[in-house]
Amino acid sequence: MRISTQSFYEQSRTAMGSLQSNLLRVQQQMGANSKLLAPSDDPLGTTRAMALAQSIAMNSQYSASRTQATQTLTQEESVLQSTTSVLQNVKVLLIQAGGTLNDTDRANIATSLQSNLDQLQGLANTDDGKGQFLFAGFKSGSAPFVRQADGAITYAGDQGQRLTQVDASRQMAGADDGRSIFQSVQSGAGYVTSARVDTVNPNSLGNVGSGVFNSTSVVDVSNGNYGKDFEIKFSGTGTVADPVMFTVDTVPGQATLPSAEVYKEGRPITFGGLQISISGAPAAGDTFKVAPAKNAGTDVFSAINDAIKALKTPVDNGGPAAQAKVLNALGTANRKVTNAHDNVLTVRASVGSRLQELDALGATGDSRTLNDKSSLSNLQDLDYASAISEFYQRQTALQASQQTFVKVQQIALFNYLK
Repeated sequence: MRISTQSFYEQSRTAMGSLQSNLLRVQQQMGANSKLLAPSDDPLGTTRAMALAQSIAMNSQYSASRTQATQTLTQEESVLQSTTSVLQNVKVLLIQAGGTLNDTDRANIATSLQSNLDQLQGLANTDDGKGQFLFAGFKSGSAPFVRQADGAITYAGDQGQRLTQVDASRQMAGADDGRSIFQSVQSGAGYVTSARVDTVNPNSLGNVGSGVFNSTSVVDVSNGNYGKDFEIKFSGTGTVADPVMFTVDTVPGQATLPSAEVYKEGRPITFGGLQISISGAPAAGDTFKVAPAKNAGTDVFSAINDAIKALKTPVDNGGPAAQAKVLNALGTANRKVTNAHDNVLTVRASVGSRLQELDALGATGDSRTLNDKSSLSNLQDLDYASAISEFYQRQTALQASQQTFVKVQQIALFNYLK
């Protein structure tokens, strides 16, 4: 069989071109550190690699969001820890104020309470260092707790929660709003007792008698009237002919529970699943309100303010009635501050739970990212040892082909004539 010179050249050129192309491809793979240079190299593998790369990018964003949420929640936890300490100090001062003190001592305690109130307001107006207030909800551009001209502190924020996408199927609140922290109580906070407030004389702290309430306890939650507001009303002058009597009414006024009874100092009064005792000598018209915590005022700033006003009112020359007004005001404030303290502890527990969840999500996300990177590496990363071996193999084959072509194209009959 005869092979023409042209056919020989064409076959040799095609063979060397193919070898050179294969060598170039190996060089490109080594330069790109990838065995996938184009989607056509492995369509299925390329699709899978794109999905893995997208998953890694999303996990990276979730990780950044978790970091931001962790920083915010850690700051909130620190503020709530300080808030807990302030409220504990307030409770100690309220208990101390209920002892045998004179007007000067009580005024000094009022000054300490005012300092704690100012500190509490400062904590409630904490910012994140970037000009955004932590507990203002969506209105984070301005301080959420504002002091009014009369000394009252009001909430100017809202109850919005800024949610952060911390995982594919999990959104988490980065901070709690101020109202849920400083102006709320837990559903199980129980009852708060307070003395009647004199609406005619705003400077008065309530009842005119010397009756002082003690703590209210729950004895029967199944009682049909449990959960309602109650008023204990006193009547009578205290004489033999007109003894001091009391009735218990639900609010708004409904049937008396129970019927009117003669008041005896210190004897427990049971009604609506509750029990309370009152000491001293209540006067006709004196009233004590017993209401669920959520109906009795849940603002901790207001509770402390009321205690400060009570302690600043002179009582040394007012006798037992004046002393009773202060003790009743302190008792109400102490109960409200205790409820607020419990609420802050509950919010702190929620913050701790979210931080723990972020740690768990972070560990899961890191593991997922590691698996995705491993799978992506298996799909596209180049095995340098194999690539180098293939490179030299193809280089040798190309060089052999070129040398063979040179030798063969020199073969001619005239080379052997002498």
